[in-house]
Amino acid sequence: MPRAAALIVLCCLVAAPPLRAQESYLAWQADNLAIEAPLGGLRGDAARGRAIAASRDKGNCISCHMLPIPEEPMHGTLAPPLFGVGARLSAGELRLRVVDEKVVNPETIMPAFYGDPARYYRPHPEFAATILTAQEVEDVVAYLVTLQ
Repeated sequence: MPRAAALIVLCCLVAAPPLRAQESYLAWQADNLAIEAPLGGLRGDAARGRAIAASRDKGNCISCHMLPIPEEPMHGTLAPPLFGVGARLSAGELRLRVVDEKVVNPETIMPAFYGDPARYYRPHPEFAATILTAQEVEDVVAYLVTLQ
């Protein structure tokens, strides 16, 4: 694998923690390139979403996207900048992109942050999990909507 391709793959990998017993996958359905209803009816918190987007251990959005998070010195340039994304896309459109961008753009390298664990082969059941919980998805969406 060429060095640049390996770097791209490494930048986008996020360790998926196993689902905890109290967490269960909440099915979603896309309609017109959006998931209009919040996952499980959950309400997102923009401050938590900003922290997840900046976190190298969780969402890691900042590794590929430029975001208005000035205290973080390194921002990725591989993916589109997210400045003003809340003015361009609705909450439902943002939700689908966070959940599974491949529905919108099958050629993307962006991982599905909330894909159905039953649909993916994992070598060990411990790793059959989503990257973000439904609550964390809603928190990230709440943050992205504020980026006007």
